[in-house]
Amino acid sequence: MKTTPDREVSPATIEGDAEADRSLRPRTFDEYIGQEKLKDNLRVFCAAARQRGEPLDHVLFCGPPGLGKTTLAHIIAHELSSTLHVTSGPAVENRAVLAAHLTNLGARDVLFIDEIHRLQPVVEEYLYPAMEDFVLDITHGQGAHAPTLRYELRPFTLVGATTRTGLLASPLRDRFGVVERIDYYTEDDLRRIVRRSAGILDIAVEDDAALEMGRRARGTPRIANRLLRRVRDFAQVAGQGGIDRPLAERSLERLEVDAAGLDSLDRRLLRVLIEKFDGGPAGVESLAVSVGEEADTIGDVYEPFLIQGGWIARTPRGRIALRRAYTHLGLPEPVARQGKLF
Repeated sequence: MKTTPDREVSPATIEGDAEADRSLRPRTFDEYIGQEKLKDNLRVFCAAARQRGEPLDHVLFCGPPGLGKTTLAHIIAHELSSTLHVTSGPAVENRAVLAAHLTNLGARDVLFIDEIHRLQPVVEEYLYPAMEDFVLDITHGQGAHAPTLRYELRPFTLVGATTRTGLLASPLRDRFGVVERIDYYTEDDLRRIVRRSAGILDIAVEDDAALEMGRRARGTPRIANRLLRRVRDFAQVAGQGGIDRPLAERSLERLEVDAAGLDSLDRRLLRVLIEKFDGGPAGVESLAVSVGEEADTIGDVYEPFLIQGGWIARTPRGRIALRRAYTHLGLPEPVARQGKLF
């Protein structure tokens, strides 16, 4: 779980939210809301592989955090009646760790590697023959004449997830038979997700309240569910049985999530870009230092939403603020910048 850096969160709270995320996770394609074309394609691919008694082709999911890549890996394993093994790129520190994961797989099992772009190059190369031929070459000893033992693996499906497709080496990317990008969700999809999650959490949510939370969720189911849990807290303390739109709006204002879905860090980024860098262009490293956040977090979590929403633009010289950002913050756009991209 990713937390806001300037607010302390207890381990118990983190574990509670993580457990809530797991309980809200869809288990089948029928329960999964949104991404209809992607879902329909995966349903066909899984059914065909199951009928042939073969493992599904290796699958790569690309897209910003929180859009359901891990959830889809769980669903794929469920649809294939297979066991899911979960790890992440940073956790696979060396070839021995990768070998332990691969040799532990049963026939047609699914291995999910989150943040696969963070695999070490030497580990990546070790993965190639495993993906192509289901073999693992294990070298005993060191030096050019060290003997190599070829270990036959059980056929498996690798599901990789990445927020940074451009960081994947071409040889690795080309070995995936199914490559899918997950897009931001529509407001209506997020409304339906909030309603479904509210039913699981056993809390009444009016439809317009669910839509309001979905509208402010930045196109991301994980954020929609997080907002629902926090609004539920306000409703519980206020002694209100359910969540209506006025309560949702008041709660979201207290959470500093505005009507456009921007949180406090989004607004700080835009204000810094406009006021300290004259609207840009400015590099992501400079912006990260100015707001006290990691550059990777800015680039992976915040920037995709701000770019797709028309708040900022990425140019060869850096990021620039667009007219929508000036209007939203109530700041005048410089005459020299009006209608101009650098």
